[in-house]
Amino acid sequence: MNKREAMNYARVIERLHMWDFSTYEAETLFRIERTLQRWGERECGDANGGAIERDEKTGKPFWTYERGNGKRGRYAIPDRERGALKRLEKLMESHGKYVAYHQPDCRGCALYIVPVAMLEGASIDSVYNRGLAICV
Repeated sequence: MNKREAMNYARVIERLHMWDFSTYEAETLFRIERTLQRWGERECGDANGGAIERDEKTGKPFWTYERGNGKRGRYAIPDRERGALKRLEKLMESHGKYVAYHQPDCRGCALYIVPVAMLEGASIDSVYNRGLAICV
């Protein structure tokens, strides 16, 4: 972690403390964000043509990849996204004044905490970036 990242991390931790999140909860939010970020990157795919895809009927995730003969192969993988979202939901239960938002685009921060007062009847999809980005 470089100096800029360390300063950003400290700023986010400080804001979470002001919002009555404990240090343990703040660190848990950072772990959840990193898990969701990695998941999003793998959904976008890699240079070798591999990517995470969900089965349309069951919703179970699979790693799909290019075989040498032009066909695609796949195998089941653990659903880390669902696990991270469950942990996030459980953590946020005790913080009713705030809403968590998972932004699935792999190009930015994957997790935001937004005060409910900022929503003012608007959809969270349009105002999430006014909240606190949980990333370094």
